[in-house]
Amino acid sequence: MSRRPRATALAATVAVGALALIAAPLPANAADTGDDRAEIALIPASAELVAGAGTPVDLGSGSVIKIHPRDDGAAEVGEGLAELLRDATGYAIPVGQRAAGASQGATIVLSTRGDAALGDEGYRLVSEGTRVTIEAHSAEGLFRGATTLRQLLPDEIESVGSPGVDWSVPAVSIDDAPRYDYRGAMLDVGRRFYPVDDVKRFIDQMALYKYNALHLHLTDDQGWRLTVDARPELTRIGASTQSGWKPGTGGPWFYTKADYQEIVSYAAEHFIEVVPEIDGPSHAMAAKASIPEINCDGKAVAPYSGFDVGLPTICLTPERRDEVRAYLQDVLTEAAQQSSSDIVHIGGDEVPSTTQEQMDWYVETSAEVLAEQGKRVMGWHQIGASPLPAGSIMQWWADAGDQASIGTPNERAGVRELRTALAQGATVVASPADRAYLDMKYDASVPYGLRWAGYVDLERAYDWDPISVTSSPDGSVSLATEDQIEGVEAALWADRAYRGSNSLPTSLDQFIPVAQYADFTSFPRMPAIAEVGWSAPEVRSFDDFERRIVAHADRWDEMGIGYYRAPDVPWED
Repeated sequence: MSRRPRATALAATVAVGALALIAAPLPANAADTGDDRAEIALIPASAELVAGAGTPVDLGSGSVIKIHPRDDGAAEVGEGLAELLRDATGYAIPVGQRAAGASQGATIVLSTRGDAALGDEGYRLVSEGTRVTIEAHSAEGLFRGATTLRQLLPDEIESVGSPGVDWSVPAVSIDDAPRYDYRGAMLDVGRRFYPVDDVKRFIDQMALYKYNALHLHLTDDQGWRLTVDARPELTRIGASTQSGWKPGTGGPWFYTKADYQEIVSYAAEHFIEVVPEIDGPSHAMAAKASIPEINCDGKAVAPYSGFDVGLPTICLTPERRDEVRAYLQDVLTEAAQQSSSDIVHIGGDEVPSTTQEQMDWYVETSAEVLAEQGKRVMGWHQIGASPLPAGSIMQWWADAGDQASIGTPNERAGVRELRTALAQGATVVASPADRAYLDMKYDASVPYGLRWAGYVDLERAYDWDPISVTSSPDGSVSLATEDQIEGVEAALWADRAYRGSNSLPTSLDQFIPVAQYADFTSFPRMPAIAEVGWSAPEVRSFDDFERRIVAHADRWDEMGIGYYRAPDVPWED
């Protein structure tokens, strides 16, 4: 993943051309201004938005999408946008350099010949009169701009067949680019399996809010989901369980190579890379049940379907290292070769009874295997205490208690581990458990999820920053600089994906469909974390975000998203 220009840098370079329509920049607290511009509800907030004084653009039966055939990737983006428009409007929406429509139809112009200062994901969108123009320097940036256009259209754009809708785009000029390179969302398919269609549905939701990385937690104590040709027993035995689901209650639950490629390809169509995680040396009971030789006694353990953490690890004594190295060679190579990202996540947290020397060996061996495949190492911040190769990424999941210890004489272990990793040249992805863990309950009334990191309502999910959560509460001591922040990630764990999650389940009937669980836990919080990763601090305001999130509720209804109507949010009737 390449480094991209920050939105703040972009704003200084794109002030010409597109701003000819202007009135004045939309203030962050626009909800309080009474201005018509406050009706615009983009999430995440754009770097610069100027409401035009001209007339809105009305799409009609003669509307077309025009592209230049030499614009790399523009045709694919144009066809994807056209398909969305056709499904909702019923209009033909031809795409091409000479696409022609009726005289009453507006034109959408897509171009990847924008200035290089726009970076990989930046774009410029101008809408006025009879034309919407989206300009970027890459197909990825063009796709992000088309996503913004999607949000500017009426909510019914998310439906199939909506006659009688006024398909109007407000007169507006937008210059935009992300603050951070990495904006991820994690699905825990290890503890609870998500069928391919449900993963694709989650990708659709991610794309609407400009996420660009899908982190798949493919292995855990309760299940192994990735096909590994050299180790067929991993899916034959390791895929026989889920949290709460013993062998024989269903399954096996895993992705064939064709399944996994379908996910990777679908994500790529939405400019989302797939980051696979092979967890270890802890969270590995599914592997230990499948591969006897990675256990110290050489015997397989029973498949595990419980809910505990901190279970016995892969054996890391010198006597078993040849076997464990061979296992890592097979599984990490498959993960690297099957996925689209230059990153592979190796887990590394909650490792009981393991010496530092043993962890060092595990991390270094994993990194060596991945280096052979040209991949970078990502891991939970606990691996930061071990030697790391250049370009490694730490995923910081620490909560407010860890943050409170920063800069004190009694800094917690997680703080020291992140310090050590950063000193080795690593970067950090911020996923604070008390902000970005989507399995944390919103409040006491919620039937799903956990609360060990506290309740996470919408404001708590929104009102943080990667710099703030890696700094002391008073901001006087910071672990990371802005350049050391790779990005953010919303993490959706599946430890308690059932009704009555305050206690262990007594019946499989308590388990709800994974799509229902994902919708309820992710919305409205996943869009909030998207804005943390995309938008510069100066354009962010919770009051205005709350206004915008309420406006998106109708869009979610059109998409069939079963979101949580959090009582602290002023939803419209």
